[in-house]
Amino acid sequence: MASPLLRSARCREHLLIPNLHRISVHLTHHQQTLPLPRPNISIKKNHPLIRSFHQSSQKMSSPNAIPHPLLMIPGPIEFTDEVLQANAHPSMSHVGAPFINVFGESLEMLRKVFLTSDPASQPLVLSGSGTLGWDIVAANLIEPGEEALVLHTGYFADGFAECIETYGGKATQLQAPIGGRPTLEQIEKALKEKKFKVITITHVDTSTGVLSDPRTVCELVQRVSPETLVVVDGVCSVGAEDLEFDKWGVDVALTASQKAIGVPPGLSIVMLGKRAVQAFENRKAKPASFFASLKKWIPIMKAYESRKPAYFATPAVQLIYALNASLKQILQTSMQERFAKHKAASKKVKDFVKAMGLEQVPNKPEESANTMTAVKLPDGIAPTDLLPKLAARDIVFAGGLLPQVKYFRVGHMGVTATDEQRGDLTKALEGLKAALAECGYEGAKH
Repeated sequence: MASPLLRSARCREHLLIPNLHRISVHLTHHQQTLPLPRPNISIKKNHPLIRSFHQSSQKMSSPNAIPHPLLMIPGPIEFTDEVLQANAHPSMSHVGAPFINVFGESLEMLRKVFLTSDPASQPLVLSGSGTLGWDIVAANLIEPGEEALVLHTGYFADGFAECIETYGGKATQLQAPIGGRPTLEQIEKALKEKKFKVITITHVDTSTGVLSDPRTVCELVQRVSPETLVVVDGVCSVGAEDLEFDKWGVDVALTASQKAIGVPPGLSIVMLGKRAVQAFENRKAKPASFFASLKKWIPIMKAYESRKPAYFATPAVQLIYALNASLKQILQTSMQERFAKHKAASKKVKDFVKAMGLEQVPNKPEESANTMTAVKLPDGIAPTDLLPKLAARDIVFAGGLLPQVKYFRVGHMGVTATDEQRGDLTKALEGLKAALAECGYEGAKH
């Protein structure tokens, strides 16, 4: 039996005929237009079939019109209709000219998002999660036995360090208390103790909401250990937090599609600087990965950007179309304006939770991310108390990742932060206050 939506679509012409004064039939050879008489049919506007058709049409044209909970976790985020529609693009050849043009244009736009104009920089877009960016760094830029200094601001530094060691590198983690980040004095001391091939910085650690300062770290490295490559894990920052690839001297920045880039999960995005490319070209050992090998991927990306077909592994065609749509939206304004919008959204959230007497996981305001907020829960309230009450209001927040702290996390990046007319932040914050009040928290009852 046909679905209601299909039955609705089948009766489309019969429903619309009463509202047409003319139907044009174009004859291929003669290009004639023949008028047809208006049928003498009367159907009321509020007829159930009419309502069903209009509702179905709206859902097809606006994916976000499909009822769904408001997703306010630190990724994946809410996506625009244009991106979701692009993600539904018909199947295309990955070596055909139409797709090559879209992929090449996307790589060019990524340069603008990362704020690099150096032709020696190399953007990469691979099928995979942001974690694949760790593998690209560890398998190509660090040879077995070489040292890596990992600045620890939360859970994801542990993962990056483990990845480096998986490929034979030696990771030294520079720890900070929960909610903090290593000081410049600590970093300088560590850099002077031994030679490090790379230093890794988690720009925003999604587990804690701690914001690092890549600019000052880059300045320090250039002064103390200029041969060390600076690698920025920007999974929860690129496209929303200030990151100036060329100006600061970043060597590698990696991210994923599903956060501030505003595309469904499935793309690992990396920007390599000139020094990183040279480090790979000068390595003595073979790349330690087959799929993540820069020997395979750099020629592919260069070919796409030059609008030439190339093949190593099939790219995620529909996701590349979605990426192209999102990058065009992002670049409608300057990156500085986009950073400012995220700061404003972050301030709105943080001021709101502060007004209710709640504290954040980051220890200092200047070390708190603009893409998310990690909020400590009041005494007597657990994530398992709060999150279901938010879900009942069609709002999804994230619980904490660290067992040492009782907290929840709110994501505010991408369209949620940049499009005030959507009202996402207002709905989320009002829902949070109501849910906390339902939990019995006095600070939410004022």
